[in-house]
Amino acid sequence: MVLIINTTSTKELSQELKRMLTERNTEFEIVEADSMNISPCLGCNFCWLKTPGTCTIKDDYEGILVKMINADQVWIVSDTALGFIDHKGKNIIDRIMPLVTMNLEFRGDEMRHVMRYDKCADLGIIYLGEGNRDYLDQWTKRCALNLGSRALGAYPFWELKEVAACMQ
Repeated sequence: MVLIINTTSTKELSQELKRMLTERNTEFEIVEADSMNISPCLGCNFCWLKTPGTCTIKDDYEGILVKMINADQVWIVSDTALGFIDHKGKNIIDRIMPLVTMNLEFRGDEMRHVMRYDKCADLGIIYLGEGNRDYLDQWTKRCALNLGSRALGAYPFWELKEVAACMQ
């Protein structure tokens, strides 16, 4: 299942993705997160120590996290700021920490968190605005590596047709 989390106010992009994915018979869900209450991560580590796997912040993110656990692919749709995804898109990624444990292991020659669940969704970004694609691609790879999944890349919104072809 493909989970698309749209943090922008641009609903036309969601409608176009919905049309393309329906034509391809792709199982998907679109979460319109622009008006949702999603706070930034506090860095309290409660999701590791006091309430393992559950974020201590009680807001609209909890439902999104459950959907992420069951997804095969997660695509974050975000506006940009200073060449990077904006704060709404960044909050979605930062709050993903309950999916991993505080324990570490070597993966190759790098230390990474041990996964809490058997699988983690592959991760991709669709951005609107002037994003630094090379940097966003690299950042997506690093996030996916830490989550034990695969990076799907970072794509500007005008490449939506190519992105939809990657969604399965």
